[in-house]
Amino acid sequence: SEKPQGVELPEFKAQQQFFAKWSTPMVESGYLWISLDRTQKQGQWNRLFIDSNGNGHLNDETAITAYRMDQYSAYFGPVKVVFEGEDGPLTYHLNFRFYNYNEQNRRLYVYSGGWYEGTINVAGVKKYCVLIDQNVNGTFDDKSLEAHKCDRIRIGKKGDRDTRYVGNFIEVDGVLYQPEIARDGAYVKLTKAEDVKFGNILLPESITEFSAGGENGLFTLKPEKGTGLLPEGRYRINYWTIERKDEKGKKWKLQSSLFSQKGDFEITADKEAELSIGEPIISTLQARKSGSGYSFSQNLQGQLGERIALTSNGARPRAPKLHIKSKDGTYDRLFSFEYG
Repeated sequence: SEKPQGVELPEFKAQQQFFAKWSTPMVESGYLWISLDRTQKQGQWNRLFIDSNGNGHLNDETAITAYRMDQYSAYFGPVKVVFEGEDGPLTYHLNFRFYNYNEQNRRLYVYSGGWYEGTINVAGVKKYCVLIDQNVNGTFDDKSLEAHKCDRIRIGKKGDRDTRYVGNFIEVDGVLYQPEIARDGAYVKLTKAEDVKFGNILLPESITEFSAGGENGLFTLKPEKGTGLLPEGRYRINYWTIERKDEKGKKWKLQSSLFSQKGDFEITADKEAELSIGEPIISTLQARKSGSGYSFSQNLQGQLGERIALTSNGARPRAPKLHIKSKDGTYDRLFSFEYG
């Protein structure tokens, strides 16, 4: 962005700087200013300033030097910022990558520089818990219908990779709990969920596994005869799976991903939610002309436009073939697609 108005700036080395805002609800303004500078006339911007104390200025900050640089990027971090919490200062860390290809392609990527992990007590049993600020805004309790806007939590054995959305509910060992998560990630408390209203979801009977999430959290079901139960609320499909064996015993699997708003649905106690997903899937072929040549690509899509992956015994099957034949038959060739 342009040089910010009303922000006191440090003494820069270069003639030109770049400025950006990192959005966080942990400060009153809703953001912290960041600036990028460099020590030489040419090359990557290798110095970064951030309003680490949240006072709205950069002149009291120390320059952070890039720990690594390559042709187009400079990397910084972990960078410490301090928020004012109800019980005193709160420390958070960020990592940065400044990508500078040309004037039209400049981006500052911001990543969380840490997470919380440790043991918690669940019904008298110690479980290992990991809490992740997935949307990198400085808080750990974000809930959302959209997966990229909500944080993540793992509860189980140390090293388990089963990751759930932070939400109103979480299932542990078959029991539904209501989590209480500190905004700054300092603690996680679970209370057994009581008097929860559920609704039915109807799916094609060929669906062997179904996953959906929202502000209620992330749920994975193995439907029985195409039916399952979810707490009342609004959800977006995370994925569905169909598995079956052919006559030779080979195991085939279809799995969907990347759902848009078309995958949203509502669960209420008094009405069944029926979803049109699963088979048939759609195979698309795209042709592109470049000069005197053509290129072709083939993809699988679901009924809601979601991406479909097909595997056989856990691996990609042989790539499909493309048969091109002219109307008069003078051109007749068979091509094999390649993955990549």
